[in-house]
Amino acid sequence: MSRAIQIHQFGGPEVLRCVEVEVGPPGPAEVRIRHEAIGVNFIDVYQRTGLYPNALPLTLGMEGAGVVEAVGDDVMHLSIGDRVAYASQPPGSYSEVRVMPARCVVRLPDAIDMDTGAAMMLKGLTVQYLLRRTQPQGGLQPGDFVLFHAAAGGVGLIACQWARAMGLQLIGTAGNEAKCQLALQHGAAHVINYRTEDFAKRVREITGGRGVKVVYDSIGQSTFEGSLDSLQPLGLMVSFGNASGPVPPVNLGLLAAKGSLHLTRPTLFTHLSSRESTQEMADDLFDMVGQGLVSIPIGQRYALEQVAQAHRDLEARVTTGCSILTV
Repeated sequence: MSRAIQIHQFGGPEVLRCVEVEVGPPGPAEVRIRHEAIGVNFIDVYQRTGLYPNALPLTLGMEGAGVVEAVGDDVMHLSIGDRVAYASQPPGSYSEVRVMPARCVVRLPDAIDMDTGAAMMLKGLTVQYLLRRTQPQGGLQPGDFVLFHAAAGGVGLIACQWARAMGLQLIGTAGNEAKCQLALQHGAAHVINYRTEDFAKRVREITGGRGVKVVYDSIGQSTFEGSLDSLQPLGLMVSFGNASGPVPPVNLGLLAAKGSLHLTRPTLFTHLSSRESTQEMADDLFDMVGQGLVSIPIGQRYALEQVAQAHRDLEARVTTGCSILTV
């Protein structure tokens, strides 16, 4: 038996319930993992509320780190006792023990502790696919301006460091001065307090009127139009989240009017669709962390049974860096 955090209906943090579940042996191409730490992410909120619907009852959680307890047939890259981490579909990491597909699980380097492993995978791999794989026409070169919303969050602080390592001038937005300073400390070239400034206007001032080559926007509804207004002609709008609500239907003519803009709505799990791709992306992330180019800031730790408070804090935007649950 294993403790797990499940929902039996969609709703607020109050629907999160700690239950006992039976965990069996892994099947073919599966592994059983005993977690030591679990990542908390905004996608968990989307699934809890039903914005991203799943069948109920549902054990939440997309990210974790722990030790392999058992290995199913046809699993060649993992062994019992391996220290591992993952960001993966289907949900289920809010648990002491789980069985899951092995293709998205990778060995954790000895130099990276379990808490960091749990905090880094979904957010770090998100930054990897955004900055390395989701680029505007002509790619990104040192000196290029990019706009990154929620720059003091778990994804944002990793992105600030990664962009600095690539020589990019990252313009970050955040909701208060303390968060703006945190983004600067982690490598943002410029920061904008979106509560006190018109961020699109400020972006134009910073870039000498040109705008940025690409916007990475996880906020959604409240920032979408301003993000388009921040782009230079032929620029790329990357909408990868909905923290303020989903983006309303888009009139494609608006993209033409604002300079033949490009628009994409990617997801991490498309990029993690094969074991080879997952390993390649994870190796890049581990290399960035191993070289000291990216550190993984853990701002909040909660016990598994405190998960409702973790969700409240995340939705209230009072967190900084990454949040994890400890088992």
